[in-house]
Amino acid sequence: MVAYPTGLNCARSYKSNHLRKHLKFLVLLILALLILWWFGRYLDWAEVGRSVASADWRLLAAGVIAVSTTYLLRAYRWRTLLAPLTEVGLRPLFAATTVGFGAVFLFGRAGEVVRPVVLPLYDRRVRPTGSFATIMIERLCDIVAVVVLFGLNLLWFPAPAGQEAQLGNVRTAGLILLVTAVLGLGGLVWFERRSERAIHWLDVRFKRWSFVPHRFGDAVTHLLEQLASALRILAEPRELAIAVAWTVIIWLVNIASNWLVIIAFGLPFGLKETIFVMGFSLVGSLVPTPGGAAGAFHAATAAGLIFLNRPANEAAAVSILLHLVAFAPAVVWGLYYFLHGDVTFKRLQRLASSEEIEHAIEDDEIPADETGMPNELKAVGVGK
Repeated sequence: MVAYPTGLNCARSYKSNHLRKHLKFLVLLILALLILWWFGRYLDWAEVGRSVASADWRLLAAGVIAVSTTYLLRAYRWRTLLAPLTEVGLRPLFAATTVGFGAVFLFGRAGEVVRPVVLPLYDRRVRPTGSFATIMIERLCDIVAVVVLFGLNLLWFPAPAGQEAQLGNVRTAGLILLVTAVLGLGGLVWFERRSERAIHWLDVRFKRWSFVPHRFGDAVTHLLEQLASALRILAEPRELAIAVAWTVIIWLVNIASNWLVIIAFGLPFGLKETIFVMGFSLVGSLVPTPGGAAGAFHAATAAGLIFLNRPANEAAAVSILLHLVAFAPAVVWGLYYFLHGDVTFKRLQRLASSEEIEHAIEDDEIPADETGMPNELKAVGVGK
């Protein structure tokens, strides 16, 4: 068999990865369109438009301000998590946060990884490994906050008329989520205390099993090393308390932003109803479709509102504006940084790719090339 030169193999690998990435995006885009079609197939869009037009724009604007405030609060929390590792300014943290959430809107959940990778571009004092480790802790804080909020809210949530049996099922699901969160936290505490032994076992036994691909074994080992590093950041009670405090504030502002949008339509909802609808919205937002879980977010949010006996057309209108208020600020801020030349769209696409993430974590640096192509390809003239 003829062996190709290293540069040519690299070029073929790059083109294959590039094609696979675009095919994946296309599949997710088609999925989003199908969900949107399913979401709107029986709606009276004229009525939906009238509901949107009747919303109080002043309350919607207040909701946008509240969402923008959460980005600043997240930057403060991120700075707290990074403090044991390095000093970092608030501006690069805010920029990375808004660009990251803008990437989630553009690319779906694949854009989640942009935030920790893009921060070292704004502040070279931050290493990718530290950035990823702290983001893992941040996501853990948010997941636990959502589960606790939704689960505890269900314990005192009154059943809407005609939904008594269904609410029982939702409460059971909420209880399962609470138990899962507690067990998950216990498992993470156990892992943090025994991480060295667990990772050593993976190196000695797991990666040597014949049916485990070598690259997969390396990826699992490296991921667990990063998780162990992230968990050690919160080993100190003071840092844990500060991170928890920022998380509580962030989610109180998130609840306020959702409530402002809901009451902009004149709905007689309070704190409990708002948290209930947020739980549905957050489940929908987990679907990795472009446009910030477009389609799935709308369908899940509308389902929560319909469960509370709101008309389908009104529920659709509320879900559309909730989605816009949730993501529009990040898109605007991201556009601001694009126009100022801090991060290009091509660079953002590259940062959302698994190859860039792998390179950043393994080498603990962000490649300087802005063409979107590995340096090896430039050496053999690919893309000229």
